[in-house]
Amino acid sequence: MGQQPVPTSLTSAVTREIDSALAGVDAELARRYPGDPGTRQPVHTVYVPADAFAADTVTDWGRRALAALDAHAPDAPALAAVLGLPDRLATAVHDRVRAKLRREPVEDLRIDFEDGYGRRPDAEEDAAAARAARLVAETTAQGTAAPWVGIRMKCMEAAVRDRGVRTLDIFLTGLMEAGGLPEGLRLTLPKVTYPEQITAMVRLCEEFEKARALPAGRIGFEIQIETTQSILGPDGRATVARMIDAAQGRATGLHYGTFDYSASCGVSAAHQSPDHPVADHAKAVMQVAAAGTGVRLSDGSTNVLPVGPTEQVHQAWRLHHRLVRRSLARAYYQGWDMHPAQLPTRYAAVYAFYREGLEEAAARLTAYVRRAGGQVLDEPATAKALSGHLLRGLDCGALDADEVTGSTGLDRPALDHLAGRGPTVN
Repeated sequence: MGQQPVPTSLTSAVTREIDSALAGVDAELARRYPGDPGTRQPVHTVYVPADAFAADTVTDWGRRALAALDAHAPDAPALAAVLGLPDRLATAVHDRVRAKLRREPVEDLRIDFEDGYGRRPDAEEDAAAARAARLVAETTAQGTAAPWVGIRMKCMEAAVRDRGVRTLDIFLTGLMEAGGLPEGLRLTLPKVTYPEQITAMVRLCEEFEKARALPAGRIGFEIQIETTQSILGPDGRATVARMIDAAQGRATGLHYGTFDYSASCGVSAAHQSPDHPVADHAKAVMQVAAAGTGVRLSDGSTNVLPVGPTEQVHQAWRLHHRLVRRSLARAYYQGWDMHPAQLPTRYAAVYAFYREGLEEAAARLTAYVRRAGGQVLDEPATAKALSGHLLRGLDCGALDADEVTGSTGLDRPALDHLAGRGPTVN
């Protein structure tokens, strides 16, 4: 017996009229809010002054990070005691941290031509930019470069604008002359205050692409948020949202600048920290502005470095570990590291965060897929977040594919689908 028609009152013409009326909105939503790109995001960015950058910077940071670990927390119980890691996580986290420092100690490297480099004679900065391009090309070809690498240029303010543009041109031209732009190229534009400065950066990218016959849109850039004007404009609107729009799809990230932003708010030096209330406000505005756009977020840094006697190192480690954990809980999955001895606590915090969430995320995701209910009734948005947690854990090396599949019954394509990253899984 066939299914009986369900009575309705509206004609199909009404639906077509609504579709037509909302076609522009549909297109605008798709353009402005494409969602997460579904690719791996680095857990940190390491800043190195341009004159200190060398071919062995990545491996040198790994060696120095391991030396700090050996000196101040040589085994799993010692590291767990310093950071307060649960016993059940201590060995796995410690072992993964050591392996990471040997294999890939730096995920994202930024060669700094701004505050970390300062004002130099033009000939000196020209040479440093050309040298940076040569070393990036050489290490990329050798497989010893960080997966993501690039420069932070000087900003678009009048006093240093020409210098910043010239350094960018020299660096990109040097890469092209050496064989092309690396896949993991990252460029950072600092001290942005007006959307028009983003428009100018877009123009530079467009002109370089034309000059070098590159595909349109090949060059993207990060926007560094470190001025009050980048959060709230003189008209009372959230400037950062306008900056993302002005980037015309080229913005890859928003990076919070702890110390410049804090200083611009009048925070005294002793209280400038990523967990200060002015930092939380700025980052909350950044987070809402970037949501759904595919533009990723990065927290800033702490200037309390783990150097000196063991107790001093331990104090700095505990602070850094707490700040990284705090950022992760607030959905800031990336941050800045300024010293090799910060790498052990960066990876310890990241690995513990994803490993301690594995069991609950797996159980809730399995229940969702099976529609089994349980103590928490999850919705599709929550399933998306749960699968995203597991995917980030896989991407950074905190979790292994076998243990995730074993605990959820889901392989990578299935997780990608639930997170809205891949094709439908049958």
